[in-house]
Amino acid sequence: MLNFKVLSGSMIAVLLAIGSYLTLISTPGSTVAPGATNVLGEAANAAQKTPSANLTISDRGIGAAKVGMTFGQLKKALGSTALFKVQSPFMVDFDAVAVTQSRKVQYRIIYAAGTKLKDTDVIELLMTENANYKTVQGVRPGMTLKQAEAIYGKATLSYNVDNEMREGVVFAKQPTRNIMFVPKAEGKQFGGVYGAGKGGFYQTNKYHPNAVIRSVMVRK
Repeated sequence: MLNFKVLSGSMIAVLLAIGSYLTLISTPGSTVAPGATNVLGEAANAAQKTPSANLTISDRGIGAAKVGMTFGQLKKALGSTALFKVQSPFMVDFDAVAVTQSRKVQYRIIYAAGTKLKDTDVIELLMTENANYKTVQGVRPGMTLKQAEAIYGKATLSYNVDNEMREGVVFAKQPTRNIMFVPKAEGKQFGGVYGAGKGGFYQTNKYHPNAVIRSVMVRK
C-alpha cells in the first residue's frame, strides 16, 4: 500500500503537496534507461488503441468516476452494477472506498481517515491498479516502464527521504500532471536505480528491467 503522511488535517493541502512533489520532478535527459532505445513498437501500437469511455483514465477521472463530482453522483451513475466497500485504514491517514464491478475492484476513492465519505462529499483523489483502465494514449497499471516510455517519452523516477520515500515517475511527454504514476519493481525497494542524492532528494532515468506502473492516480 501507499504510505502517505499528512502534515495537516486538510485534504486539499495533501492533494496540493502530492501534486507539487510530482511537478517538481524535472525531465531533462541525463542517463538513458536500460534498453530505452529499443522501442517495443508492437506493444506501443497495441496500447494506443483508444479505450472505451468507461475504461479511460484522464485528467478528469477514472472511468465513470470523475474528480469534482460527488460520491452520491457516482453511486447514481453506476446504480446497482457496483458495490462500494470502505477500506479503513487504507494508507497512513487515508481511508478508501473500493468500487467493485463484476467481482473485481475497478478503482478506489481516497479520502481522509477518520471521516465518513458522505453522498454530498466531492471526490478529490482516485486510484486504480486495474490493468483494464488506461489513458487515451494507452498507458495503464501493470505496463512496464519501457512500454510506457515508447508512448510518453523518457521516464524520470524520484523520491525524497523527507517525503516518506514515496517514489513517483513522470514522463517527458505525458500530457498532464493531474495524472500521477506510481512505479514498482518486484523484489526491489524502488523501481528506479539511484545514485547519490542531494539533500535527501534522489532522481534517476535508470530503472530495473522489471519495473512497471503499479498504480495510476488522478487528483482534482
